[in-house]
Amino acid sequence: MPTAILTGQPVPGSSIEGDLRSLGYDVRTAADPADAETLLAQVPGDQRVALVDARFVGHLHALRLGLTDPRFPLAAVPGAVTAQPAGRQALTRAVARETSAGGGTSVVVDSLADRVATALDGEGTDVHRPELGSLVAAVPADPQARNEARQAVASVDDEAIRLKSAVKARDGFFTTFCISPYSRYIARWCARRGLTPNQVTTASLITALIAAGCAATGTRVGFVAAGLLLIFSFVLDCTDGQLARYSLQYSTLGAWLDATFDRAKEYAYYAGLALGAARGGDDVWALALGAMILQTCRHVVDFSFNEANHDATANTSPTAALSDKLDSVGWTVWLRRMIVLPIGERWAMIAVLTAVTTPRITFYALLIGCAFAATYTTAGRVLRSLTRKARRTDRAAQALADLADSGERGLGFAAVLKKPARRLPGFAVPAVALLGGALVVAVSAATGPGTPWPPLAALVYAVTSGIAVARQLKGALDWLVPPVFRAAEYCTVLVLAAQADVNGALPAAFGLVAAVAYHHYDTVYRIRGGAGAPPAWLVRTIGGHEGRTLLVTLLAAVLTASQFTVALTALAVAVALVVLVESIRFWVTAHKGGAPAVHDEGEPA
Repeated sequence: MPTAILTGQPVPGSSIEGDLRSLGYDVRTAADPADAETLLAQVPGDQRVALVDARFVGHLHALRLGLTDPRFPLAAVPGAVTAQPAGRQALTRAVARETSAGGGTSVVVDSLADRVATALDGEGTDVHRPELGSLVAAVPADPQARNEARQAVASVDDEAIRLKSAVKARDGFFTTFCISPYSRYIARWCARRGLTPNQVTTASLITALIAAGCAATGTRVGFVAAGLLLIFSFVLDCTDGQLARYSLQYSTLGAWLDATFDRAKEYAYYAGLALGAARGGDDVWALALGAMILQTCRHVVDFSFNEANHDATANTSPTAALSDKLDSVGWTVWLRRMIVLPIGERWAMIAVLTAVTTPRITFYALLIGCAFAATYTTAGRVLRSLTRKARRTDRAAQALADLADSGERGLGFAAVLKKPARRLPGFAVPAVALLGGALVVAVSAATGPGTPWPPLAALVYAVTSGIAVARQLKGALDWLVPPVFRAAEYCTVLVLAAQADVNGALPAAFGLVAAVAYHHYDTVYRIRGGAGAPPAWLVRTIGGHEGRTLLVTLLAAVLTASQFTVALTALAVAVALVVLVESIRFWVTAHKGGAPAVHDEGEPA
């Protein structure tokens, strides 16, 4: 249980002790600063601790924001400062200085908690201070100021503010206007009954899987039920994030579950639609796999661009300036958010089309919409990259190298070709990657299984992939390298499975691409969480993108169509087992080990 140390006796009528206990704190009272230092030393180092001025007046939600957010080692609001275990040493040092005879800030700030927070700032320690807006948090110096502060508290409904702030600040049109107006109340209902965001996330996954099962029946009733359940799954998907913000229940494990389950839900639904179509005599597995490939490559473009540029210096461009100008025109903001087909609009379209049309029409619409969105976003980012003058960091270059997912063959060629690769112009890196990827896909499509040409093209692809990663990926367009690799590998599998032309080949390819895509998403979430890329042994075990591409082309060349289907299935199962076991082990260990909580407020998925 966390401990709150009140500095002084609460004034009559104060609710501070009750407020702290309602937030889960064990409350102790210090008679003076020296006593506060003693009580602080008695609190176990693995527990959160807070110093709170007994004269504090403010909203309960202001205290909640300042004292319970798990994402920050140190945080403060006026009259209160808190430290998680990672920040305890800094807090202890600051308290010791401020309670000594020479406390540097005591003549400026009257409250011990505020003096400690100021001292932490003075030594360059990062102290999170939440935006309070109209919420009140103050330490009144006299009765008149106290009465004024209490009146300010009474005039603002902090529960209404808490409910409003539970909604994601930036989201799509459909989510903002069709889901969030009521899902926030579902989030509050869940919070009052002790439900956690992870439980809601799991409920959303189960609902989507049931929706996929309904779609797999191939009946009109099943399709209608599938569409309704998919929308309800999305409502729960919004609710889990709102519940996390409402109750400040952020966690490393929760962020991973939320992100990975979104992909699992959508791609499982694609498979359900394909199964339902097959029951009606229509084979749309190629369309389902194409939709998954397109959607995954869109996400990789987002991830790569953001990782390449989020910490770049001198990061300016006329295209970005134009975008900022358009943001000042209200209607363009919503239009631009809708045309990129974020998860809300995309799932709503899929649900409606599933209910009223056929799986084939649903996939056609999805492919057209996602292709337009991918073209729009990628073209905009290419223009930004070409027109901006930015110096990218070593960390960004390493992130792109990790996202590239190069195996032993690619890295081996990179080591051999490092010197000539350094002499290539900047634009050549993504161009070489694109040429190699286009070659293996085109040759596979033109010659097909049973010929030696796809494996030879895959070998050339391994060489070009090595050239692309032979030097640090700091060029203006080097962020295109990972999505090019993803598209080359996935499309090669799609083309060869389609040409096998036997039952089960495309579903097996769907399973393989899904397993590999999970590995690539997992890499992204590890990098975003500050944990770095998956271990090198994992990448070696599953071959790297160029190794898997070479293996699939070899299997297609030496096996019959039926044997190739079995081989794809076995490969899909093997990759899935390896990456899932390692991923689950990593994230559960990180969660139990107290890894910093994270919460993604970035681009809509």
